[in-house]
Amino acid sequence: MKTLLRFILCLSAVGLAHAADSAPSRPNILFIAVDDLRPEFGAYGASYIKSPNLDRIAKAGITFNRSYCQQAVCSPTRSSLLTGTRPDTTKVWDLVTHFRDALPDVVTLPQLFKNNGYFVQGMGKIYHGSLDDPQSWSVPWGTPKAETYALPENVKLNARRYGVDPDGDNAPAAKGKGKGKDAKTAKAAKGELPTVPDSMPAAKNIRGPAFEGADVPDNFFQDGKVAELAVSTLQAISKEKEPFFLAVGFVKPHLPFISPKKYWDLYDPTKIELAPNKFRPKGAPDYAIQPGGELRNYFGIPEGSVPDDLARKLKHGYYAAISYMDAQVGKVLDELDRLDLRKNTIVILWGDHGWKLGEHDAWCKHSNSENDTNTALLLSIPGMKNAGTKSNSIVEFVDIYPTLADLAGLPLPKHLEGVSFKPVLDDPQRPWKSAAFSQYPRNSGKTGVGQLMGYAMRTERYRFVVWVARTDHSKIDAIELYDHNLDPQENTNIAKAPGNNELVDRLLTQWRKGWQGAKPAMAQR
Repeated sequence: MKTLLRFILCLSAVGLAHAADSAPSRPNILFIAVDDLRPEFGAYGASYIKSPNLDRIAKAGITFNRSYCQQAVCSPTRSSLLTGTRPDTTKVWDLVTHFRDALPDVVTLPQLFKNNGYFVQGMGKIYHGSLDDPQSWSVPWGTPKAETYALPENVKLNARRYGVDPDGDNAPAAKGKGKGKDAKTAKAAKGELPTVPDSMPAAKNIRGPAFEGADVPDNFFQDGKVAELAVSTLQAISKEKEPFFLAVGFVKPHLPFISPKKYWDLYDPTKIELAPNKFRPKGAPDYAIQPGGELRNYFGIPEGSVPDDLARKLKHGYYAAISYMDAQVGKVLDELDRLDLRKNTIVILWGDHGWKLGEHDAWCKHSNSENDTNTALLLSIPGMKNAGTKSNSIVEFVDIYPTLADLAGLPLPKHLEGVSFKPVLDDPQRPWKSAAFSQYPRNSGKTGVGQLMGYAMRTERYRFVVWVARTDHSKIDAIELYDHNLDPQENTNIAKAPGNNELVDRLLTQWRKGWQGAKPAMAQR
């Protein structure tokens, strides 16, 4: 660890020495990415989850209740956010394709800051797995290595595994120097859609258990080591004059739900409530919600419905993992304060997508549902007048790029497919976007339709999903419609309900206008 730290800090010094001059008044950016964090913790009203440091960011900033990712799985959502474009533009719908195959010259969010005189460093999980983007950083991205499990019996179980988890941190990276060169990514570069797994491979239970709570220190696991590296990096860059963009990625609460025992001890398992809607959406196509094959890659997880006692244990592990990650965030925030950097540092924390914890008798993400696409997003700016408020304005992850650039006074690239929501920071309840758009592929639909893409539109009141043939969007396989005023859990698809024809037609017209038609009025000019 010490060797890695010296290497990173040495590179940091070299990068800083060659950074371009910039105005000292430019704000620093602390950019915190969290894996599989759904908007369920203190800042979102879930006081039963111990998240004092996430809540600390919220108290100094704004909590976005209606923030949506563009595809609810790791690499597509991260590629979309960091390029400011949507999955159909990045051509990243899977976990092996690099966005530079389709967008070789795109300027990423961190790259924009680097090009404008910022020192930019990334650590932990920012891009998915090993799909790094060297152009994004002033010095090479790095992540300290750590063990997955602490208990010997779990280490032994995990050693049996073979293949890869399609959404695990060890999913195969695209080949080549930052670009995929296999047949799948070649198709993506041509604008063709590769086949995307609907669930896990046939081999089940090949990894270790889905949860663990061993009595070990925080830095036994990766997030603890990443927090230490972030603290050391802040100490180094605080001595320089250049503004910084520090991207820190935490992997928990991603599976397996592992954290030191003290975080498990924060929760009484008898008080953990199970999902109230342990059934699939009525009237929805069978493929709309997948059962959660990613979970079943872990030892001891059965096929079919997860028993209540096991579901409660899984939720306990998920909550404990949030608290563990939260404590690591706290260490970074503490150092920011100790170094007196907070007064000129924008702090943003985002969860890359939502997550299901038994809702619809399913687990994980991989769908267009509210559970999967509604995301955690906290943004704090020094001295902001609306600190501690919540916003119900609809925003999307593609909006994060232009917003941070706007706040830093940087020029916006022309390729962006989002809109700066800086005006929302001044008026958190102002009308903003009329809808958010997400998507997710499926491999099969009705006979003759073939592979599908589900395009979801979330308005103020409705979630509207249109499943179309991936090669011909005029061929509709199915439509989903959920009324959030009457059915916030999305339990019943009312697209075919008597009397809803006119509503479906109206939403279909709005859906066909796409994200371009949903921009706020001020951005339509």
